[in-house]
Amino acid sequence: MNKVPMTINGSNLLKDELKNLKSIERPKITQAIKEAREKGDLKENAEYHAAREQQSFIEGRIKDIEAKLSNAQVIDIKSIPQSSKVIFGSTVIIKKTDVNKNITYTLVGEDEADIKKNKISITSPMARSLVGKDEGDCVEIKTPDGTTEYEIVEVKYV
Repeated sequence: MNKVPMTINGSNLLKDELKNLKSIERPKITQAIKEAREKGDLKENAEYHAAREQQSFIEGRIKDIEAKLSNAQVIDIKSIPQSSKVIFGSTVIIKKTDVNKNITYTLVGEDEADIKKNKISITSPMARSLVGKDEGDCVEIKTPDGTTEYEIVEVKYV
């Protein structure tokens, strides 16, 4: 299986979620199933079926996180020598060439992407267009509205 790039922060968030699921959520569900079983007939016991469904979801999420962490290639952007080149984990300030407004994005792994926090997935069209480019380069990005041209104003490794 291919390695999945992930920042240190993204790795820590997944580890914290895994710990919570295993040490808090799993025991809660086990207890809920036990209590529902004690109430008798399981065929018509909605509490039992809801708890089993929740247990299935939690176990699936645990397996998913464990698989992602086992295939993760954790990258510490701060340990990479500074450069003006856009790479995974870098923070990029770009500007639409027709508008004088800067936008800042950090290129992260798929699980870490959150547009509200200006974190875009390394697999997104925007990130793929930016990777490998340098400060001062202009990049054309195809969007549903057409092609938009951006200038890379600054690249930071923070």
